[in-house]
Amino acid sequence: MFQRLLICTDLVDGLQRLVDFVPSLAVGGVQQIVFLHIVPLSGDQAVPRADKEAMEAARQKLAVAQNHTPNGVEVHVEVQCGQPVDRILDTVDTYRSDIVLMGTQSRSLLTEKLFGSTTMALCQRTKVPLLVFRPQLLSTYTVEELNLRCRHLFRYFLIPYDGSDVAKYLVNQVKRLAQNRAPESLEECLLCWVVEEVRRRALADLVKEEAKKAQAELEKVKADLETLDLKVSTEVLQGVPVSEVLMAAQIYDITAIVSASDSMGKILELSTSSFTGDLLRRSWHPVIYFPMQRK
Repeated sequence: MFQRLLICTDLVDGLQRLVDFVPSLAVGGVQQIVFLHIVPLSGDQAVPRADKEAMEAARQKLAVAQNHTPNGVEVHVEVQCGQPVDRILDTVDTYRSDIVLMGTQSRSLLTEKLFGSTTMALCQRTKVPLLVFRPQLLSTYTVEELNLRCRHLFRYFLIPYDGSDVAKYLVNQVKRLAQNRAPESLEECLLCWVVEEVRRRALADLVKEEAKKAQAELEKVKADLETLDLKVSTEVLQGVPVSEVLMAAQIYDITAIVSASDSMGKILELSTSSFTGDLLRRSWHPVIYFPMQRK
């Protein structure tokens, strides 16, 4: 499973609270945790400089994570300055992180295009998965709730599946993780296929036939995943894909939705938004984004 976590925090997104839960994160097989905070450059634009006081204050806050480090787990604190996306990618390379944890606010595609988004910019450049949280959610957990969340971070995945190459790639990524997971890590998956509804009665039979075909394919994927000692269930739903997946996430006891995309952030998304992009903008459940391999 994931063994090297890079936790990026602006110290107000809720992720800074994880400094007190290193032992809980380690339960899932984590061997290395890096806390990263990036301080913007200040001063005249022609001569930008680092705010050393702010950097030292951040370092002291995050250093708490090193107070109770379990045996076999490394904890590092990095406080840097500069462009967030560049610094995050450099830190991933330095520590060979295999997943990046970060928070992002809910926002529209238009707002994102006008004002930018570190998360979406990172999605376009990262080679490792991202685990994205809503800051408001992390901030409201009690200590007991956050402790349990950290222990079960990767326990139950909701996998949106539609038979496409992207969906097959996503399942292969889950299989890869399942083959090398700790006992307290990934246990269960929900395969969810959404057949889009039609209003014309003449097409109702066609939708039913598509649903049957979807269920048949899901059963094959389920059987494949079950060979890895995973508990797997399936759902074929009708409606708008993102809305139905988000509703399924509320009904089932999942810990994260997983997704991938071959169009997110591209010009194409301006006219037809990607499923994963919409999911990241709207979901209150944690979302694990798996980047497609770039050629």
